[in-house]
Amino acid sequence: MRSYDLTPFYRSTVGFDRLFNLLDQAGSDGASPGYPPYNIERTGENAYRITVAVSGFAKDELSIVAKENTLTIKGEKVASENSQNEVLYRGIAARAFERAFQLADFVQVKDASLENGLLHVDLVREIPEAKKPRQIAINTGALKAQVIENSAAQAA
Repeated sequence: MRSYDLTPFYRSTVGFDRLFNLLDQAGSDGASPGYPPYNIERTGENAYRITVAVSGFAKDELSIVAKENTLTIKGEKVASENSQNEVLYRGIAARAFERAFQLADFVQVKDASLENGLLHVDLVREIPEAKKPRQIAINTGALKAQVIENSAAQAA
């Protein structure tokens, strides 16, 4: 695998630290990058859904944390000591996991649900009114000049 040195970009740019950190993290994912499997879907113009396969995990064994622009989903299986059965073969993965997703600006977690072994996290991008594009009226310079001249003439 290739590794890129992004140091020259850090020296010559201001305010793009987050972008270069994302590029650094892209090549160095965790120990098991495929566990648990997940899907990212677009469900509307400004709506998204992350679906994570968490079969075998109960609701209280999962946690979802949204902090700044990062969504972290963790799962930790609680050991059941009161089980009377001896497991001869363990093919169902019940190992702990942590999966982090980088969210764009103004993307918020709307809802989360667990059904049929799938954890659904619904996201929505809500851009504040102050950040939305707005139409600016164009005034003609001739009208303003006439108004200034008329008020100056009246004052004299």
